[in-house]
Amino acid sequence: MPSIIRTAGELSDKGLTLLLVNLGEDRDVVRRAADQRGYGATVLLDDDGDVARAYGIRGTPTTFLVGRDGRVLGVAVGPRPWSGPDGRAVLHEVLGRGEYDRRPAGSHGSP
Repeated sequence: MPSIIRTAGELSDKGLTLLLVNLGEDRDVVRRAADQRGYGATVLLDDDGDVARAYGIRGTPTTFLVGRDGRVLGVAVGPRPWSGPDGRAVLHEVLGRGEYDRRPAGSHGSP
């Protein structure tokens, strides 16, 4: 999860918003964990699992990529390397930026 949180923070000025949904844990436990880990994202609680059932969640983490118009554009079940070149390319695509340079950050050099 640190990968998506870090990357979402870096892309927030491009319009990326990250919402975390916790399934079934106590509010205070979730708040303490989020504070200790430095999560800057909004954490929503799904106390009774209604949201998980409505969206067909079968494993965690599950990432929904939602377009600006509210349509679900993709779903990823399990951890993903969101801070890597391929993960960033997917996020940039969702943000409508089109083609994305997949070289690692800092390796772009001079044109």
